[in-house]
Amino acid sequence: MCTYNGEKYLSQQLESMRAQTHSNWTLHVSDDGSKDGSLAILRAFAASFDDNRVQVYEGPRQGFSRNFFSLIARAEIQADCYAFCDQDDEWDTGKLARATQALGGLQAGLPGLYGTSSELIRASGDRIGRSRIFHKKPGFANALVQNMTTGNTMVLNHAAVDLMRRAGTDVEVSAHDWWAYLLITGNGGTMIYDPYPTIRYRQHGSNLYGENISLRAKWARVSKLFKGDFKTWNALNVAALRKCAHMLTQQSLHRLDMFDRARRASLLSRPVYLLRSGVYRQTWDGQLALIIATFAKRI
Repeated sequence: MCTYNGEKYLSQQLESMRAQTHSNWTLHVSDDGSKDGSLAILRAFAASFDDNRVQVYEGPRQGFSRNFFSLIARAEIQADCYAFCDQDDEWDTGKLARATQALGGLQAGLPGLYGTSSELIRASGDRIGRSRIFHKKPGFANALVQNMTTGNTMVLNHAAVDLMRRAGTDVEVSAHDWWAYLLITGNGGTMIYDPYPTIRYRQHGSNLYGENISLRAKWARVSKLFKGDFKTWNALNVAALRKCAHMLTQQSLHRLDMFDRARRASLLSRPVYLLRSGVYRQTWDGQLALIIATFAKRI
C-alpha cells in the first residue's frame, strides 16, 4: 500500500483488509510524507494485531508510481502473492482468496498477474455502477496499447514480482501497473482477468486515476490521446521494453518492433505495421480510437 495524506478514507480500506476471508496476509505501507493523520491511523491499525504483520516505510516522495516501485524493490518483502493497494478503496472480503486461488492454478515458476473489474462508489460510499467488463483475451498485444485493469485490483505471484525486480525498479514508464501487465505478458507470463468486482473503487476529486465510464470522462481520455499523452506514455513504455529485450519472448519482440514502426512510419505505412503488430484494445470504440490515433500519428 502507498499512502499520502489519506486519512479521510484510509480506515475503511484497512478494515476491509481485516475482514478478508484469506487471513494469512501482511501489510507493507510506503508513506510519501503525509502531513495528516495517516501515520497515526496506520500505527493504530498495526497495534490492533498481536504480530508484526503491518510494516511502514518512508516513501521516495516522487509520485505514486515511484512509491509503488520502491515497495517492489524491497527484497525483504517475500510472499507467494503481492497485491497493489490504494489508500481510499474498499476490498471485497473475498478479494485475496479469489486471487490466490486463481494464481495458484498456474504452472510453477510462470509469472502471473490477476486483475478484476471494479464496483464504483462515490466519496460517500454510495454505489455509482460497475467498470466496463472486458471480453477479449488479455495478452501482450493488448498490453502494448492498453492497461486493461487498474492497479488497485491487481495481485501478482512471486515469479511476476521477481521478474519486475530483475527488470529494475528504477525504470521510466507511464505507470507501475501498466508496466506489470506489459512485462509479465511480454515475458510469456499469464494475465488472468476476473470480471467479478473485487474492490469498491472510490471516485472523488483527489483521485489520481479514475474510471472512465461517464461520457465526460471518456471525452477527457480521448482528448489526452490527441493532445499527445498516449503517445508520450507509449514512448516511455517502448523504451523501457527495449531495455528489457532479453526478458521478452520472440513473439513479443516482433510485436514490439511492428508497433514501434507503426508509431514512426509514413502515413500509408502506419496502418500496415499496426496490423502486423496485432495490437488491440478491449472495446470497439477503443479500437476505433486507436486506428484514428495511428493515422494522426498520436500513438
